[in-house]
Amino acid sequence: MPKNYLKKFIPNPEKLKQSKALGLLGAQIYEANLWHLNRKSVARAFFNGLFWAFLPMPFQMLASALLAIPLRANIPLSIALVWITNPLTMPFVFYFNYKLGTFILGAHDKKDFQLSVEWIWDKMEHIWLPLYVGSIVSGVIVGAISYALITILWRLHVVKRWKERAQRNQSQK
Repeated sequence: MPKNYLKKFIPNPEKLKQSKALGLLGAQIYEANLWHLNRKSVARAFFNGLFWAFLPMPFQMLASALLAIPLRANIPLSIALVWITNPLTMPFVFYFNYKLGTFILGAHDKKDFQLSVEWIWDKMEHIWLPLYVGSIVSGVIVGAISYALITILWRLHVVKRWKERAQRNQSQK
């Protein structure tokens, strides 16, 4: 199961308490659900991490980690999911977000679009609003879908395990 595999990479709670950098965030940072894998914390981490992944901004990982605390989401998973948008996927994701934003706002789409850093910086004053509107909408939709999918899949897995256990118990009698 992926849960057992992921547990190898999640830090030990005692080790976390020794970290002075984490202490700056207060005692809440050491809450067990923020570091353990359970249905609610994982589903919330998917919503949180994927939402921030779709926003074009610096320090997405920090924003995801900070929002994981009040959401009671798994912090390591929230941070890792931000990397869905990486230097290879960013152009495609953000272009889609921009197109979605222009559709939502009914803005005039520039046909002279060029996939270059120079063009984007030159046109930023015109494209930032559709880009961010599309990014927020995409982030919320993808986050909500992932939250629902994780909740459903986790529940189905638990039911399957219950049935297997019941069958084993029946066969042993």
